[in-house]
Amino acid sequence: MTFNSVSSSTRQIAVSDKTTTLLFDHDGTLIDSESVHFDLWKDILLAYDIELSEGFYCEVMAGIPVKQNAVDLVEHFNIDVAPQVLAEQKHKSISDYLDKQAFPLMPFAKETIEHCAHKGYTIGIVTGGSKKSVEKTLSHYGLGNFISCVVAVEDVEHSKPAPDCYTLAMDKLEKIPGECVAIEDTQTGMTAALAANIACVVIPTDLSKYHDLSGATARYTSLKDWVGSEFSV
Repeated sequence: MTFNSVSSSTRQIAVSDKTTTLLFDHDGTLIDSESVHFDLWKDILLAYDIELSEGFYCEVMAGIPVKQNAVDLVEHFNIDVAPQVLAEQKHKSISDYLDKQAFPLMPFAKETIEHCAHKGYTIGIVTGGSKKSVEKTLSHYGLGNFISCVVAVEDVEHSKPAPDCYTLAMDKLEKIPGECVAIEDTQTGMTAALAANIACVVIPTDLSKYHDLSGATARYTSLKDWVGSEFSV
C-alpha cells in the first residue's frame, strides 16, 4: 500500500517511540456512519413532527452517545416523550440497519489498521457506540485478528466525553497513558481521551469539522494523511 508522507516539521506529532498502543474511535473514524445516524434520527423525529437539521446534528449530536442524544433532543425540542423511549427507538433502528449490512469504512481505514498492526502496535477500538456495530465491522471487513480490545457504550456507566472507556481499555490491555494514542473525529471523543491523559489525534469529518478540536495533540485531514505523516513507511 502507498501512503503519501507529509512533512512533520510543521505539525505536532502524537505517535512517538514510547507509543505501543493505538486506540481508535469507531463511528466517524473507522466507519462512515454519521450520515446514517443523522438520517435515522431524522426518521424517528418526524413521528414527533420534528424536522432535524444537519446544523443541529453537527453542533449538538455528532459523536455523542445515543442516551445523551435523546436527553438533548427532548430538552431542546420539548418533546412529550421520555428520553429513554427515544433512545430505545434509535438503538432498534441501528440494530435493524446492522442486521442487513455493515457501515461503510472510512477511506483507508482497513489499510490503516493493517499497516499499524504490521508495525507491531497493539490496536484497540474505543467507542461510544454499540458493541454490535464494532463486531459487524470487524467480521464483515476481516479486521478481527488485528484488534486486541473493544470497549463499547455497554461496557461503561459513563461513556464519552467521560474518560471511563479509555481507562477501561488501558486496564484491559495493561497499558499506561504514555504508551497510548487515541484517534478520534469529534470534540466529545477528544475530550474523553485527553481526560484519560492520552495523546489524541483528531481527524474531523464534514460533520465535526467545526467542533473545537484545539486541544488535540495533532490534527490531520484523513487517515491516509495521518499514517503518511506520523509513521515511517
